[in-house]
Amino acid sequence: MKLITAVIRPYKLEDLRNAIAQMGVQGVTVTEVHEIEFGPRCKLEVAVDDAVAEAALEAIANVARTGRAGDGYLTIGELDEAIRIRTGETGSSAT
Repeated sequence: MKLITAVIRPYKLEDLRNAIAQMGVQGVTVTEVHEIEFGPRCKLEVAVDDAVAEAALEAIANVARTGRAGDGYLTIGELDEAIRIRTGETGSSAT
């Protein structure tokens, strides 16, 4: 599994949620952040299965891209385990 972190413009949030929902990705954590140079941004954290990681990265980048400075950034890292607290599901089924 991968953990994708994206910092994007706030007005792109809903479009991004729709784009990744169409891929079957449901769990998204959103935090409001403030970048010194560019102001308010949304930080998203998304846990995805390895099989959809590249497609999710591409979808996020395409939706968030305006071509102007301050579009944001993406990072991706390995995720060792995920556990859904309510059901006890683990791994990809917990994301």
